[in-house]
Amino acid sequence: MWKKFENLKAIADTGILLIIRLDDEQEALAVAEAAIAGGIRALEVTLSVPNALGIISTLSKKYKKQGILIGAGTVLDAETARAAIIAGAELLVSPHVTASMIQVANRYQAVSVCGAYTPTEVVVAMEAGADIVKLFPADMLGPQYVKTIRAPLPQAPLAPTGGVTPENVGEWLAAGCVSVGVGSFISKAAQGTGDYSKVTEAAKIFLAAVAEARQVQK
Repeated sequence: MWKKFENLKAIADTGILLIIRLDDEQEALAVAEAAIAGGIRALEVTLSVPNALGIISTLSKKYKKQGILIGAGTVLDAETARAAIIAGAELLVSPHVTASMIQVANRYQAVSVCGAYTPTEVVVAMEAGADIVKLFPADMLGPQYVKTIRAPLPQAPLAPTGGVTPENVGEWLAAGCVSVGVGSFISKAAQGTGDYSKVTEAAKIFLAAVAEARQVQK
């Protein structure tokens, strides 16, 4: 099967793209593995994490054949995009519209997710070939903004990042989002304790909230 389709399906099926942005390399790796154990199938390690490319390489070698989509976040340019792909990333994420990153992603059939805030940026992202448009920062906007955007742009594949919780994820999905970006609720669930089972449990809680919200919409 077309690998890019399978990778997009990993995001679509679970409805979650996990963002790992932590200050410690070993913690980031442990969080990623614990989240995967909890059912997460798509995640990005932001390039602000120490040795992010090394973590991506480790995770890719271990989980790629299991259908887990491993990606790099905060990819700002083509050079970084290519380095991430060489490390094993099959997903590239940026906080803004960056045509060069999207071009590299499409060249190597990696999934591309780029940030946008305004209707203009959403359209520019789609025209550049982004697979998913990350509405960022979503906590400044809210689900009603998605409804407003999708009135003239119902084809926009929007995924909010920032401020999405198990309690409000249903509102975002009902507004028409294709998936959601999730950060600290899962990635920082174990901070201060070293108990990464809390990360696994947080992942299960969030995935259950998405599944329940989708069931309500049927």
